[in-house]
Amino acid sequence: MSYKDYYEVLGVSRDASAQEIQRSYRGLAKRFHPDVSKEEDAEARFKEIGEAYEVLKDAEKRRLYDKWGPHWRAISEGRQPPPGDSREVRIDFDDFGVGSNVHDMSDIFEQVFGGRGSARGRRARSGRTPSSPPSRAQETTLELGVSAAYRGGARDIQFTDSRTRERRRLSVTVPAGVRDGQRIRLGGQAHQGRGDLYLRVKLVNDERFRLNGVDVYTTLRISPTEAVLGATCPLETLDGRVSLRVPPGSSTGRHIRLKGRGYPSRDKSRGDLYAEIQVVVPRELEPEERALYEQLAEISKFDPRGQDG
Repeated sequence: MSYKDYYEVLGVSRDASAQEIQRSYRGLAKRFHPDVSKEEDAEARFKEIGEAYEVLKDAEKRRLYDKWGPHWRAISEGRQPPPGDSREVRIDFDDFGVGSNVHDMSDIFEQVFGGRGSARGRRARSGRTPSSPPSRAQETTLELGVSAAYRGGARDIQFTDSRTRERRRLSVTVPAGVRDGQRIRLGGQAHQGRGDLYLRVKLVNDERFRLNGVDVYTTLRISPTEAVLGATCPLETLDGRVSLRVPPGSSTGRHIRLKGRGYPSRDKSRGDLYAEIQVVVPRELEPEERALYEQLAEISKFDPRGQDG
């Protein structure tokens, strides 16, 4: 039976809160319910979603699943996984106090459950030299611009396997709205399939958006006429283009807030988006434009150096 990543089934990250898991389950269950969904695989997806939620909603089941992967149920019942299938197990040995001399599931049961392993597992304590080292995890950094992290989707990454020193390339799916410092687990992708690869997300400013906590900042360039008279200008946001009303008398450095248009937080609420005004003057003028500016200069009483702001 192929391994099902329950987090992937529900479309949530591995550090998702119970509320996030419940919210995602409800949305997916409604979408794929066989009585209302028209998708061909609706019934199978509905069952898969229910199976994933049944495990992840329970704190103890989730803990075992996170530690033992597809074999969590066998572990919870004191059984060994099916023969030949132990290569899929992802174990953090330190959390269980298991020594480094273990190298198969019998050894693990011997140390974790105090003698319920097989005779072969009991022989491990007699000093048998292990044939291979235990599984290990590797971590690498995944840098994402603000807009790319918000959208999520497929990304190609390259990393050097810390055991083989080989340069590897992988295609991964990044969850939409991934947060700075969040880890993405790629099971069995490190150490020649013997360990997990963790991607530590690092959010960086991109050419359009700057991130401060969950608030997003962007620059809106406007003309002197728009700054003086006010205007309705197109503005790119994380969700697409919107029309933004610029108040009359807007100088460079002014911030216009769009509530709830920022970056998602852990609880799925969103920060705000701030459009920072930048007044841009033309480098060259048509003769008629120059004449009008000269006329304005003669009649204007405005002194930018004689008042605040």
